[in-house]
Amino acid sequence: MKNLKNVNRLTLGLGILAAAALAACSSSEADWNQANTQGTVAAYQAFLNKHPNDQHDAAARQRIQTLQDDDAWKSAQTTNTVEGYQQYITAQPNGAHVQDAHDRITGFERASAWQTAKTDGTEAALQDFLQKYPSGPEADQARAQLQQLTYRVQLGAFRSSDLADKARARMQDRYGKDLQNVVVVAPEGKSKIYHVASANMTQDQAKAACATLRKAHQSCTVVKSAAAGG
Repeated sequence: MKNLKNVNRLTLGLGILAAAALAACSSSEADWNQANTQGTVAAYQAFLNKHPNDQHDAAARQRIQTLQDDDAWKSAQTTNTVEGYQQYITAQPNGAHVQDAHDRITGFERASAWQTAKTDGTEAALQDFLQKYPSGPEADQARAQLQQLTYRVQLGAFRSSDLADKARARMQDRYGKDLQNVVVVAPEGKSKIYHVASANMTQDQAKAACATLRKAHQSCTVVKSAAAGG
């Protein structure tokens, strides 16, 4: 009889434990469904606080990370600046939009560099831009602008590269600002003459530069050169 009572007590205890576990499971599922319905960081965090070792623990943490990542990305897009995208990368180094953020930053930097090169308008500035950004719509514009630089200001002709180099150095010191850059043009074909001339320019730029040099009593001639390429 005593053994029967003990068995009954054990059965009752197990039943209570099972009922409690079932109730806890039911409460966990209900809270999980509620968190999913609300779909907010606060809702998932509340679920984790209430059910720290639940089967949905990993999923809740992932949802929080995804929501925080999306919020940070939306903020960066709203700001739409280099600083905003850099802040996103710092806050979400493993975020889903990190590559997009890097691409946006590169786009801003490329556009800024292009404005500088385009405003400068010199062969050196355009070539420097293309060396750093060889592809993209701005690169196409830079190449098109280079194609317009088809004139030089010719300063002298020399029978040796040594004489031409010395003359180039003198002209660069005196007129480098007006001529953008002074170069030695090597002989072409059967010619043995080295020419000292400006960098490639537009015709208007070459005429203006040569006029300035003539006022300083430096002889010069505007000549056609091969189209600059990139």
